[in-house]
Amino acid sequence: MKIIRPLTLLAVSASLSLQAAQLEYVDQPQLHDIAANISAQRIEQDIEKLVSFGTRHTLSETESETRGIGAARRWVKAEFERISAECGNCLEVYYSSATISGEKRIPDPVEVVSVIAVQRGVSDPDRYVLMSGDIDSRVSDVMDATSDSPGANDNASGVAGTLEAARVLSQYRFNGSIVYAALSGEEQGLFGGKILAEQVAKDGWRLKAVLNNDMIGNIEGINGVINNTTARIFAEGTRQTETDREATIRRFTGGEVDSPSRNLARYIDLVADRYIPNLDTMVVYRLDRFGRGGHHRPFNDLGFPGVRIMETNENYVRQHQDLREEDGIKYGDTIDGVNFDYAAKLTALNAVSLASMAWAPNPPAEVSIKGAVEPSTTLSWRALDKAQNPQLAGYKIYWRYTDAPQWQFSRFVGDVTEFTLENVVIDNYFFGVASVSKDGFESPVVFPGAAGAFGE
Repeated sequence: MKIIRPLTLLAVSASLSLQAAQLEYVDQPQLHDIAANISAQRIEQDIEKLVSFGTRHTLSETESETRGIGAARRWVKAEFERISAECGNCLEVYYSSATISGEKRIPDPVEVVSVIAVQRGVSDPDRYVLMSGDIDSRVSDVMDATSDSPGANDNASGVAGTLEAARVLSQYRFNGSIVYAALSGEEQGLFGGKILAEQVAKDGWRLKAVLNNDMIGNIEGINGVINNTTARIFAEGTRQTETDREATIRRFTGGEVDSPSRNLARYIDLVADRYIPNLDTMVVYRLDRFGRGGHHRPFNDLGFPGVRIMETNENYVRQHQDLREEDGIKYGDTIDGVNFDYAAKLTALNAVSLASMAWAPNPPAEVSIKGAVEPSTTLSWRALDKAQNPQLAGYKIYWRYTDAPQWQFSRFVGDVTEFTLENVVIDNYFFGVASVSKDGFESPVVFPGAAGAFGE
């Protein structure tokens, strides 16, 4: 691999010349290989298997080996275990569960059980990125736990994509840890995500990214559009956990469009441009679609960066519908409505994004900025732990015009903790800092202050 190394900086001080050399972005052959190894055929087989359980409703049968949510989750766990066996037991596979009752959609006690597989990082195992899909399915009546509910696209496609990402990524070793999650209870109130997110917070995981995949296989929209070249990334604005003081600071310094979730979405958008042929991602500045929700939200609720990745063109006659035909229209989420090549394309986007972040150093922490009534802008940050991040080469400053959706300008500044951009006026741009590995892998960009922080 050809690596462009940074030249020796002329000085390490509060202000370095803009003549200093830069570490430009390095194309990563491993990421191209990962994208190419995602199999549409294996995704199709997994969706077929999940559909074969008849219904995967959260309140459905748990004892049968062939029908219901119990059989489905046991199969998913066995599949993760098989993947683990093929990589020398590199995955820790377990159930995440809790008993839920007294809820509108779960009135009586029900054990909500998700399946989790963790691939531990070699130098920073307590830093995590997570990909998820939802096991459960439903028909028109959200409480109907017995009727056939194939849930082929919503959301066997997301679970199949998560399994396939695990198959491919488990053949590599990363600095940080990767989590593959098949979450349950989504249709009944996002309970699988809530259970896991609360446990993650309790256990103190340094969770840097949640990539929730909910419907990644449909290309025929209800509006008649057929398109397999676009996808959406939904990303919330200000953090749900923002304090009143943080909101006051943000009012004067910005950050409304630079939450960690937004900069995670920008990161994935760049990955799509570089590594996923014929895919244009649309970053949507919303938590989710109007009046609807997904399993990234419980993580967002606790302050973790998370996004929803999904198809651009939804077909509502295939979502949450009893299987039937009326007036020549076929209703129901059946497997013939899934485009497996498209599902593979979005799975590849997830896999490459996860790999890139797991190979990169930890995102910078304690990023701050100053430059009011000055001709230049100074950013500073805390040095990363070298034991956790032996791959660290240094840091890169990014900036963009305030109305620009994507980062426009960048400068590698070396392994320092402060840098001044001479004659770049703080009032005219938004700024951020990313960490960069010796091989050129970059973390997501971190906006200064609490509004953009990815945590420790």
